[in-house]
Amino acid sequence: MIKRFLSAGLWAPPLLTLCALGPWLPAAHAQDATEALQAAQAPGTHLLMRHALAPGLGDPADFSLADCGTQRNLNGAGRQQARRIGERLLAAGVKPDRVLTSQWCRCRDTAVLLGLGEVEDQPALNSFFRDASTRAARTAGVLDLLRRLDAAGEKALLVTHQVNITALTGVFPASGEILVTRLEDGRLRALARIKTATPCRWAYTGPQSTIARYFFTYSSSLPLVPL
Repeated sequence: MIKRFLSAGLWAPPLLTLCALGPWLPAAHAQDATEALQAAQAPGTHLLMRHALAPGLGDPADFSLADCGTQRNLNGAGRQQARRIGERLLAAGVKPDRVLTSQWCRCRDTAVLLGLGEVEDQPALNSFFRDASTRAARTAGVLDLLRRLDAAGEKALLVTHQVNITALTGVFPASGEILVTRLEDGRLRALARIKTATPCRWAYTGPQSTIARYFFTYSSSLPLVPL
């Protein structure tokens, strides 16, 4: 079903995204948020982030990494979201040593707009949405990268895609969501989730189908920390 969906060039299914940027620290979640940010500051943790809001799904069939105009990109709300995330992380004292990003423009733009330091392209963070055969290699590449960062005593913020984050952690993140992670026994453990915008409400306007269930099923036992 997914291959047929992509080969047909249907990169954006008929859906509506209803999103609003919420307050950074709702009073009801202030304690949990503080604990999540403390985890983000702790030695040995890394921040794994999904790119900010970029309406649609996947990329056009003829997209090119060298041409942002051919890709699905951040919208105005996504650019605002990325700036706010960076501002709030700095205000909370969270400052990574390295900012690494997928080469997709929506990820690189998110990383730059965070304003947390020099941004470095990292191909291991590139999406495998269109080619699942690269999933294992990309996932192994990120784990190897994290091992090298740990050996150097460096904390990183890594901006990537939903499929990559789910493969690494089992978590399906929202746009702009940050997972506080730690490498343990060769696997990436998600310690906390920092939601940097109110959750999107997805309204699928097409018929019920496998593709709809695949992309919008959400399951996790981790506590949410909506910032």
